[in-house]
Amino acid sequence: MSLFPLSTYMQRIHPEKNEWRYYAMAVQPDLFGGAALLRRWGRIGTKGTMRLDLHASEGDAANALAALVRYRKKRGYQAIS
Repeated sequence: MSLFPLSTYMQRIHPEKNEWRYYAMAVQPDLFGGAALLRRWGRIGTKGTMRLDLHASEGDAANALAALVRYRKKRGYQAIS
């Protein structure tokens, strides 16, 4: 992972629990000069759920992405290159 990533894909796989989860995030510019953090999560192989969080700047969105990556790592997710 780079120092300030603008996108990431994470997985948590536990076959003994029948758990095959993914969490994908990306920072994208919006139409009003700010940035949006696009999040998608669910079971691997499905469309999953999507959420869009609006931020005032790309830096704010990147900070939110970094905080979510830290939280997901604590929950057992691993970043996939």
